[in-house]
Amino acid sequence: MSTMTNPVDVAAVQLTRRGRPARLGIFRNTKATVGVVILGFFIIIAIIGPWIAPYDPSKVTPDSLAPPSAAHWLGTTGTGQDIFSQLVVGTQGVMVVGLVAGVLATIVSVIVGVVSGFLGGLGDELLSLISNVFLVVPALPLIIIIAGLLPSAGGITIALVIAATGWAWGARVLRAQTLSLRNRDFVEAARANGEPMWRIVFFEIMPNLTAIIASGFIGTVIFAILSEVTLAFIGVTSISTWNWGTVLFWAQSSQALVQGAWWWFVPAGLCIAAVGTSLTLINFGIDEFVNPRLRNTAASAGLLRRKKIRARIGFTPIYRPHVPPAVRPAKEGQA
Repeated sequence: MSTMTNPVDVAAVQLTRRGRPARLGIFRNTKATVGVVILGFFIIIAIIGPWIAPYDPSKVTPDSLAPPSAAHWLGTTGTGQDIFSQLVVGTQGVMVVGLVAGVLATIVSVIVGVVSGFLGGLGDELLSLISNVFLVVPALPLIIIIAGLLPSAGGITIALVIAATGWAWGARVLRAQTLSLRNRDFVEAARANGEPMWRIVFFEIMPNLTAIIASGFIGTVIFAILSEVTLAFIGVTSISTWNWGTVLFWAQSSQALVQGAWWWFVPAGLCIAAVGTSLTLINFGIDEFVNPRLRNTAASAGLLRRKKIRARIGFTPIYRPHVPPAVRPAKEGQA
């Protein structure tokens, strides 16, 4: 009698033993790898952009509305300014606002949400009340008011306002998840072993909140980038500081679409879409990395495709190798 095994699992083990290097962490997911590469590219451009820009983005030249060429890779504006230089220099402002707002909002949401859900009692009530108050504060109108009162407000000020108004939703989600984790068996076992509270929070609770924290961070970064671009596009922030929204502002003001100057606004829109797509792809990879069910499914997806197995939702795929008719067992009642 032979022991029955799952051929898919056996093939997966054999594939690992053959020496193919396994990618670690979120890089097991091709989508996440692509997202990290795209985001890393924009971060590098944000760091070195002012030094590699071929022209001064504010310099006026006679080459008005010149289409993309070897001299101007993305063409020029109505006043002869190089659009490629404007995008390269403006990447820094967009990325700084997004990352600063995302980091600060995530830190506040983790502190408030986890502490509120783990402690309970009066502390939970007070922190929940604060979260509810900030949850109804409209971020974009508040930024517009502050930008109107402070004409010299820069990207850091906008990032601080977004962080101050964007942490409440993440804190509510983390509080709810922490409430469901604090009475689990592994947490009770840690308490029985005499583990201090900080160790239980950091080593028992926090690892189970990784996907939610990452999702909140990425959502805040996307919101901050879109807010920065939107404020610059409608002319609320300073139009002398270059970012992708400023490029779109001048394109709209000069009626670039009517004049057929697609190179004036399409590249900036593609940059915004690329950053948003990269962050979304990274979120997929993080979710797969911390979720065993998604991780196992993704690990066997390529093998299933090579074996021409079509997985159906709600069913476990079974690999049945092709057996020639000559060796198939005879049906009951046949000689």
